[in-house]
Amino acid sequence: MPLKQLPYKRLQHLIGFHLSTTEDPATQKIINQLSSAMERGYLTKPQLVKVCRWKSPRAIKHIRRNREKTIKRITKAAFGTRSEQKKLDFLTRLSGVSIPMASSILMLTNPQRYGVIDIRVWQLLYKMGTVTANPDGVGFDFKQWYRYLMIIRYFARKYKVGARDIERTLFNVHGLYQKGTLYKE
Repeated sequence: MPLKQLPYKRLQHLIGFHLSTTEDPATQKIINQLSSAMERGYLTKPQLVKVCRWKSPRAIKHIRRNREKTIKRITKAAFGTRSEQKKLDFLTRLSGVSIPMASSILMLTNPQRYGVIDIRVWQLLYKMGTVTANPDGVGFDFKQWYRYLMIIRYFARKYKVGARDIERTLFNVHGLYQKGTLYKE
């Protein structure tokens, strides 16, 4: 999805002007409901289905193929490691969990440290010259996700907000400057 010309030379100015620190009420409700997963140390199957419905309901049939025991074991391992690569490796072992879905799991359970990677935020970063690979923002690999994570965490520290606030800001700005619609109906 192409973007119109952006009136900002630097990402810092774009974020500073559009910074969004108010969470969507429906998303906040899910974040609140998933707080028990972090306390417990793993997701349940209903919680994983909830994440899927929020991020990409098209994947629901794949998500439902996962057994409760498998979800518990894998999410416990992911939440229990400090390695970002291992977190992503564990989560993407679940049926229906791509890198964007894994980033949704991480964001909805820890919005201070994570944001969701998706086509819109990546295309905006590409347009700004902040990232130089994968102009379409599809088929992410670990290096791209990790680069994205470092960018949003950098700005989260700079503006003293959560990583989700930076990601949501980028997502919202994409909507302001996109040409046409993202998906054809």
